[in-house]
Amino acid sequence: MLRKEVTVKDIDKKYDHPLAEIVQIASQFKSEILLEYDKYRINAKSIMGIIAFNPSEGMNVTIAADGNDEIDAVATIEKFLSCE
Repeated sequence: MLRKEVTVKDIDKKYDHPLAEIVQIASQFKSEILLEYDKYRINAKSIMGIIAFNPSEGMNVTIAADGNDEIDAVATIEKFLSCE
């Protein structure tokens, strides 16, 4: 399992539908991908989970991925959340 902490930038200004886009990105990978903040652990492939989680600017989120493509999954979601 690979874990990486990232600070969320203002994704609402950069992307049209950031919550749906996170799910679309995560769904491209075979790995299990979780977003963690405080005591919450959300499946990044679940639109309902992402809506409830609502990552927003300034949050320190840990991206955790487990699977064959975990390195690419974490890197791609990190770029999205940090608006790179």
